[in-house]
Amino acid sequence: MKKITLILVFIGMIALQSCEGPEGPPGRDGFTVEAEVIEVGNVNFTPQNNFEFQIFLNPPILPADKILIYRLIDVDGGQDVWKLCPEYIFFNDGTLSHAYNYDFTRSDVLFYMEGFDLAGLSPAVRTNQIFRVVIIPGYGSNFRMDFTNYDQVMSMLGLSEADVKKFK
Repeated sequence: MKKITLILVFIGMIALQSCEGPEGPPGRDGFTVEAEVIEVGNVNFTPQNNFEFQIFLNPPILPADKILIYRLIDVDGGQDVWKLCPEYIFFNDGTLSHAYNYDFTRSDVLFYMEGFDLAGLSPAVRTNQIFRVVIIPGYGSNFRMDFTNYDQVMSMLGLSEADVKKFK
């Protein structure tokens, strides 16, 4: 009796393992979600462009992705010094001189200046500005780090200078 039960169990196991259901629907083509850094150079804020500069993201970022913008403020000992935007510059009396700011959608980033007399500012603060756009995937937007520290952000995202793409 034990041999018959054992044989039936063995046949049942073989029968169940050889069953196959219908093939499922095809899935989406695969893609990777990675952090990106885009350098945007030669940004000029003038009255003619309403002190704005816009770039378009192709492909658009995902809905959960975040963007950080950094402006090159100096080169110290051969090292670039980046400052997180928005960046507010004040007069000695504490009133606003001007600011570098931005907004973004899934498909574009708009850089703009704010202030009371932007046309009266020195061309040195309005022209030939360099920005870096750091795209943080939605899954990485909960990182605990000092976002004002460009180098720490790059390190946390596993990026290096070799990964920076120039905007064309």
